[in-house]
Amino acid sequence: MSSDNSTTPGQSTRRKFLGAAGLMGAGAVLSGCTNVMANTPTKPNLDASIFNFALNLEYLEAAFYLAAVGRLDELTAAGGDASKVTLPAGFTGRGGVAVPGLTGDMLAMAHEIADDELAHVKVIRGVLKGGAVSQPQIDLSASFVAAGKLASNNAITNFNPYANELFFLHGAFIFEDVGVTAYKGAARLLVDDSANGNLENAAGILAVEAYHSGSIRTQLYNRRTQQAAANLTVEQVVQAISNLRDSVDGADDRDQGLTAGNGNPSFIPARSANIVPTDANGIAFSRTPRQVANIVLLDTTGKAATGGFFPSGLSGDFSTILAL
Repeated sequence: MSSDNSTTPGQSTRRKFLGAAGLMGAGAVLSGCTNVMANTPTKPNLDASIFNFALNLEYLEAAFYLAAVGRLDELTAAGGDASKVTLPAGFTGRGGVAVPGLTGDMLAMAHEIADDELAHVKVIRGVLKGGAVSQPQIDLSASFVAAGKLASNNAITNFNPYANELFFLHGAFIFEDVGVTAYKGAARLLVDDSANGNLENAAGILAVEAYHSGSIRTQLYNRRTQQAAANLTVEQVVQAISNLRDSVDGADDRDQGLTAGNGNPSFIPARSANIVPTDANGIAFSRTPRQVANIVLLDTTGKAATGGFFPSGLSGDFSTILAL
């Protein structure tokens, strides 16, 4: 981002980000921002609701990665609430104690992703100001156990993403592709397309999530033949997670594993890896807010308001965008 004299480095677009988002309706006034929309938008202005929905997801991702590297308390300092994060028994996510076996280059990568996700929480809260939703209760224990059972037909009975480095990568895989498709799907709903506005900044966050996803998928691809759990290889576990996401996000197929075949689209050539999941045109998939909610709530009905990683539900009223 470019710099200006009124901001700290790296945060130069805060004064413009959501500047035309119609936040008066959300009870927030962003000082220093001007309305750059010359004409009345032809679609409803849901920008604030969309970014608050995204904020719930960023709380989740930040909690997951910060805990993995022993920095969970930084979430509270950023406006979240570490006390509302449930972790597996015996793992505190604090005091600099990282996931067992997460060392060297992998630990450095995990720190980098944690930094990015924490920055996303800060910037979205910063621009929404008083309109930002508080962090909801986040479950990173029972939710993963349930996801492991659902994905493996009960073969994996006690999945814990903080047990070791490999399980951490599988846990990260659950989130990263979802973040990419969530921001992609929200793009068409945003009203503010001004320079450094909502659409441009959402695209920037999408790009970061895509970098994360590619990094995690590459690590898993390189270990695809390794035994993971319950006599399943890494590739098989990843495919099971992909199939689970596909089963709860709707009737069509918009999720993919690491290689050709195995239930993945026929247009993926056998000669190729599948590090980057796309359609036949090489374009990333989109998910609606409802489809994203189905995944993070582990909901197959398309109606649930609580469950999965958000046992008490998302923070905020998203009835309008969930109906889109």
